[in-house]
This record gives sequence, C-alpha cells and structure tokens, in this order.
Amino acid sequence: MPALNIEYTEHELAAIREAAAADGKSVKAYVHDLSVREQQRRVFVDHAVAFWKSHQAEFDAAFPEDAPAA
Repeated sequence: MPALNIEYTEHELAAIREAAAADGKSVKAYVHDLSVREQQRRVFVDHAVAFWKSHQAEFDAAFPEDAPAA
C-alpha cells in the first residue's frame, strides 16, 4: 500500500498526538482519517456549489423575496 512521510515541528506533532489520543486513535489512523475526511469535504462542497449555481434561478423564481437584489 502506498505510504507518505510527513514532517512536523515538535509543537505540531504534540498537538496531533493530543488530538489523536482524544479521539482514541493512533496518530497514523488520526492523520489518515482527517486527510480523507478533508478531501471528501472538499468534493462535497464543490458539488454543493455546482448544484446551487445550476438551481439558483429556480430558487429565485420560487422565492423572489429571498432572491438577491439585482
């Protein structure tokens, strides 16, 4: 399985260790899960923005009082 080495300052690593322990995870699992969640969040936001842009006219027509002023 591919792997990645990441360098942290002592302060950064201490904070990551603390956060991992608070989540009950190893540092490796914590960093893995966090990076995957962030990538998934970005994809979700990109799709949500695209959906909004493609349906904004419909929303504005259905709710003209909430439409932005021209």
